[in-house]
Amino acid sequence: MVERRADDFTILAKSAEGEARLLGHIAAGDRGAFEAFYRAYFPRLTRFLHRMTRSAPLIEEIVNDTLLAVWRKAATFDGSSKVSTWVFAIAYRRACSSLRALDEPVEASANDSADEPEGDAGDRPDWQFERLRMTQAVDAALATLPLAQRTAFQLTFYHDMTYTEIADIMACPVNTIKTRMFHARKRLAVLLDGQLEDRP
Repeated sequence: MVERRADDFTILAKSAEGEARLLGHIAAGDRGAFEAFYRAYFPRLTRFLHRMTRSAPLIEEIVNDTLLAVWRKAATFDGSSKVSTWVFAIAYRRACSSLRALDEPVEASANDSADEPEGDAGDRPDWQFERLRMTQAVDAALATLPLAQRTAFQLTFYHDMTYTEIADIMACPVNTIKTRMFHARKRLAVLLDGQLEDRP
């Protein structure tokens, strides 16, 4: 019976409506619901924070702080936004606070910027190399953007969020997000010019 309930929670975590219901269970103190929520959000928040902070220990700390805040404040969620917007806003604010507390800028390293190739390309070393090269080029270019532009860009392209959702997360007007995206795209186009061409 418990196993089936855990599966039910996992299914709820796969849709926006289900996430809101899951949050209701969390607000009622259901640890099983929180575990399903944690499993669903840990990788998403880790990917998001990787491009913001470039620091594995800091990422883990922020993700855990964020999800602890979800556990403690689930009852305060009022449904005025999507659950994902609410959670990413908590993570964004905590990341900004953590980065402000650092005395030195966080730089990207070549090893940190590479995502492992996925899928069935294991027998295609040339494809893996090309994907790795492209990922590193994009990550290096993103790392040069100001934090606000980098955050808006990655929430749009890596997390499929609307400008309205991003504005809620970053607590600014939608037009500000549009401006940040305009400048981010312009800068990335210059930085990546000629680097992402198809190989012959």
